[in-house]
Amino acid sequence: MKALLVLNAGSSSLKFGVFAADRADAPALLSGQIDAIGVKPRLRASKGDERFDEALPTPENAEHAHEDALTWLLDWLREHLAALELVAAGHRVVHGGTHFSAPVRIDETVLEELEALVPLAPLHQPHNLRGIRALAAQLPELPQVACFDTAFHHTQDTRAATFALPRALTEEGVRRYGFHGLSYEYVAAQLPALLDERADGRVVVAHLGAGASLCAVRGRESVATTMGFTALDGLMMATRPGSLDPGVLLYLMEHKRMDAAAITRLLYHESGLAGVSGISPDMRVLLDSDARAAAEAVELYCYRVARETGSLMAALGGLDAIVFTAGVGEHSAPVRERVCELLTWTGLRLDAARNVTHGPRIEADDSAVAVGVVPTDEESVIARATRELLQS
Repeated sequence: MKALLVLNAGSSSLKFGVFAADRADAPALLSGQIDAIGVKPRLRASKGDERFDEALPTPENAEHAHEDALTWLLDWLREHLAALELVAAGHRVVHGGTHFSAPVRIDETVLEELEALVPLAPLHQPHNLRGIRALAAQLPELPQVACFDTAFHHTQDTRAATFALPRALTEEGVRRYGFHGLSYEYVAAQLPALLDERADGRVVVAHLGAGASLCAVRGRESVATTMGFTALDGLMMATRPGSLDPGVLLYLMEHKRMDAAAITRLLYHESGLAGVSGISPDMRVLLDSDARAAAEAVELYCYRVARETGSLMAALGGLDAIVFTAGVGEHSAPVRERVCELLTWTGLRLDAARNVTHGPRIEADDSAVAVGVVPTDEESVIARATRELLQS
């Protein structure tokens, strides 16, 4: 069976999916994730109605933990998919910079260019590239394709992408890029079935997960988004603060004597829901908590989503629909409810009964704004792009 392998490598995790090489838009044959790589790795996967939950061998050398996990995974896939023949692999790569506006076949030159973008996405890019190199070490002849989270936003005009900085910095690439593009690309493709005549209208897509952002979509193309030069900008997230006055950073450097490493740790790991609540970065934990700080963190999160939606409405010239996706967006009815309450001034009315069933449409019959819920599927976007690039 000829198949495509899709990988999304994180710092301690490896998401994967296997897709038929010759069946466009077919669901994954098998998908799952390996967590706790380097410590006590464990695989959880599904193949149709069949579920798997298995422990991997504890790694002997932490430096090779990702490569060892991938080696184990390849053997496991061959065991569970009869006559598996991998013909290509597609990878999620968070940052493509100004150069990569579409999926690309990976070679050493491409890898060097992507390595140069590591400072712009330090939580993600190194691990994405580690997955590529680990697979190349195992299967050096296997074609590999990079698909970029930034590519979807290349349709934005200069106003949406430019900071008010000296022109020389802008020309060096200091600009807004936007992220979560693979998720937005998937959701945009679902809009005709979800929204009918509003599909090409003024839509805000809310990708609310551990990382969170909004994207203003018109004609199913990106017009503006809340993330910018890095994945720190915009909405409050699980451990990231979102938009922050740069003067705060100057204050921390000058008066708290924090260096770059300390500020990086603060911005990427100690802020957001975790920092405000002092309890957890997990929205589910906070919603179940009776602590006042937990409620304040949730309220601030929802307020930021609603406020940034207003900003994107200005970029769109109005609002025809809002669509929720990703972990929090797909599964947290209380968060969707509170965000929509803060947007009632737009004419939006939520139907409480529809909301608790998680969609696909959850607005009231008299709502001026459509509200939808779409489970995202970045892996299928990568599989389709890999298939198309190889065929071309």
